[in-house]
Amino acid sequence: MVILDLVERMGALPVGATAEVPLAAGEAELVERWCARTGNELVEIGHGVAVVRRGRPPDPVEDLPADRRPGARLWLYTNFDCNLACDYCCSRSSPQTARRALGLDRVHRIMAEAEGVTEVFLTGGEPFLLPDLDEIVRACTDRFHTTLLTNGMLFRGHRLDVLRAMPRDRLALQISLDSPTPDRHDRHRGRGSWNRAVLGIRTALDEGFRVRVAATIAPGEDTDADAFHAYLDGLGIPVQDRVIRPVARRGSAGEGVTLTVDTLVPEVTVTAEGVYWHPVGADHLDQLVTREIFPLSAAIEEVRRRFAEYRRGSMEAAASFPCA
Repeated sequence: MVILDLVERMGALPVGATAEVPLAAGEAELVERWCARTGNELVEIGHGVAVVRRGRPPDPVEDLPADRRPGARLWLYTNFDCNLACDYCCSRSSPQTARRALGLDRVHRIMAEAEGVTEVFLTGGEPFLLPDLDEIVRACTDRFHTTLLTNGMLFRGHRLDVLRAMPRDRLALQISLDSPTPDRHDRHRGRGSWNRAVLGIRTALDEGFRVRVAATIAPGEDTDADAFHAYLDGLGIPVQDRVIRPVARRGSAGEGVTLTVDTLVPEVTVTAEGVYWHPVGADHLDQLVTREIFPLSAAIEEVRRRFAEYRRGSMEAAASFPCA
């Protein structure tokens, strides 16, 4: 009888939907074999009922492009202190923020355990406040292509020497520049910061580095995209090395895009305090995955598990909540 019930109920369902089938004693193994043969999924068995899903939905992780699957992109917060106090900083960094450095030793261990990672991103705070940043960068670029995020304002004196000590291959500098003229950039990041950021871009290019430029656009502001792209053309920044993103409602920002763990594709992020879901939430407990950085593989696997659970849950909700 259970097989007839399964055939009848599964045939009336859309792919991905579930149904409960009553079980008699000794029928559980029969249901398992039927699901395995027919390509349906046995969700659970208990209390005289089998829950079966029609078909096997695509893996929520494997369905993503390879470079966007959880664990492919690894973010490291090298520190949290910064020479600026931008009014929309997601990590609440400023000159008054405690350093909370990740440290070179932990970076070396993270790189040794970073199986499955294809690209590393170093951010802060402002990483160029760290005296050993060139060693941190080299530890990463020895294994992976690395992008170093910076405001570009500190390329002088001994910090210029630190920059010059960094490898040119497998490294890109991502420098923040919000507008083609100083007004908007300086309004959020501080007077004079636009001129110094532009000087930093020119210095990095002159030193032979690949430079990406990232603009953050606050709510209600005109991006003036044509003028901005024309300015970046003049600086010599290729189109593929330009990032324009909205403010995230996180950290210092009272307005912006709301981002939560169930709406974000995760990008595993490591700080001195633990492993987080995404770099925009690396100073927020709601995006903390685990306080235990090591073994890194366990933290990455937990991110993947939770992400698959969120995606499956959203697909099931969409299929099981008809309004008519």
